[in-house]
Amino acid sequence: MRISQLQYYFSSIPTLLRGFGNWPKLATLLVCSPRTEPIVLRLNNGLVFKVRTFMDAWIIKETCLDEQYEQASTKLTNGWTVIDVGAGLGDFTISVAKRYPQSSVYAYEPFPESFALLRENLKLNNIQNAQAFPYAVGSHKGTLLLRLISKEPVQHTTTPSNQEGNLLEVQSITLEQIFSQFQLTSCHYLKMDCEGAEYDILLNANVEIVQKIQHICLEYHDGTTRFSHTDLVVFFEKCGFQVRLTPNPVHANLGYLYAANSAYKL
Repeated sequence: MRISQLQYYFSSIPTLLRGFGNWPKLATLLVCSPRTEPIVLRLNNGLVFKVRTFMDAWIIKETCLDEQYEQASTKLTNGWTVIDVGAGLGDFTISVAKRYPQSSVYAYEPFPESFALLRENLKLNNIQNAQAFPYAVGSHKGTLLLRLISKEPVQHTTTPSNQEGNLLEVQSITLEQIFSQFQLTSCHYLKMDCEGAEYDILLNANVEIVQKIQHICLEYHDGTTRFSHTDLVVFFEKCGFQVRLTPNPVHANLGYLYAANSAYKL
């Protein structure tokens, strides 16, 4: 059941107050966002993040405090190989790497400003088991155009759009190349949040590579291309995955899709 944005935000206030050690700084983000200089937010679970906007803080709340990806899919296990596509400022990568120190995390973020914060946040949290790369993941190697369509950096996309926006050329890499570069025979968990680019990445991917992934959890963005999450459901089921959907409680075009590979003992 969907609720209003106001209801959702108000229901999250206790989590914000309990989760952030210096939560009064959130108010400064509401007044001045985006900021010319990032501020540091400290979570009571020990994680530290430099952020630019209130949306940055909200994503940290959803990923690190609510653990929405794992709630929508499965708990990760120490020692897993994890790929983070659309890593942003590092919320998912850092949360996973810190909780599961024997795991290896490969994080991909093409927007230079976000990638710089990702690297800073990895250092702030003394993360040793994650590597960050300034690439977009796509259907081909080379370059892609990143459309800067919002003041919120987390909403930039490589998906063609009718919306106005500045274009930034970024380097691109494929899932197959990631597997090849690190000589991966399998990936335990693939997380994706790439503002609609999930369709280009997955529907054009080498199926044999996709079938080497045990768990996939992505946020789908309907209305950004001619495809929708139902196309992804059909694709994954043809590849031998079981699929579960978790609709967004507020936005009808958003939600989480979890695909579990039936070839692996889950």
